[in-house]
Amino acid sequence: MTFRPEQADRPPITSPLVGQGLCVGYDDRIILDNVEFELAAGQLTVLLGPNGCGKSTLLKALARTLPTRQGTVLLDGQDIQAQPAKAVARRLGVLPQSPTAPEGMTVRELVALGRFPYQSLLRQWSRADQAAVEKAMANADVSQFADRPVEALSGGQRQRCWIAMVLAQETELLLLDEPTTFLDLKVQVDLLELLKDLCTHHQRTLLVVLHDLNLAAAYADQLVMMRDGRIRYRGSPQAVFTERSLKEVFDLDAQVLADPQHGAPVCLPLKRSADAPPADRIAREQVVS
Repeated sequence: MTFRPEQADRPPITSPLVGQGLCVGYDDRIILDNVEFELAAGQLTVLLGPNGCGKSTLLKALARTLPTRQGTVLLDGQDIQAQPAKAVARRLGVLPQSPTAPEGMTVRELVALGRFPYQSLLRQWSRADQAAVEKAMANADVSQFADRPVEALSGGQRQRCWIAMVLAQETELLLLDEPTTFLDLKVQVDLLELLKDLCTHHQRTLLVVLHDLNLAAAYADQLVMMRDGRIRYRGSPQAVFTERSLKEVFDLDAQVLADPQHGAPVCLPLKRSADAPPADRIAREQVVS
């Protein structure tokens, strides 16, 4: 596809996860239309876009949980569909939207599920598995909840437990679909701090679907903006998080300023005129951020 001028200075990357000419849909409806995608190694990439634009569909296609009608997903340069399921699970961890744990399952038991890709008839639970679980709980800061039922925890605590489960897989690549949904702002920030730390200090590569524009711009190394099943913008927040892109992707009239402390772009939606025609106000209120 043809990329925007904002992407012209994007340095070439060696991507561990690539989507080539992806066409994906449900029944007779096409959601992704010939999408090209490369995940930047060692960085936190955030997918942004209005509801129904194809964010979650793209993540599922890359995770091979949703079949493609056309195109190929390459994991480490090889067709992901041709690779054994456990081999993929040792390289790629996936956290879907709103996961649920069986009633009564403890945090330790949940996190231990992340070791499934390493189990077989010839290789049962080992000290290495136990060490991986303990390390994952420590990194996600849920060790203190290890023996508590998952359902007894708050929403933010549960999300950290699910992330710990994915970390226990010891994969380099992590794909997370809307991990901050329904969480309070402080909890969202804490969770994004954790995800950023995984990239910065634990050599992980993350692809995350988010809805909050300003949090995405504050924490992402790369932003991918989607609309109508296509990637419209891709690059650093400073390059692509602009008034023009917000208008084109979200139909959002906003002013973009620089955070005085860190320099990240910040979106300030423009107040709608009180005397605007009702139909115009309704159309604007359909914008999803």
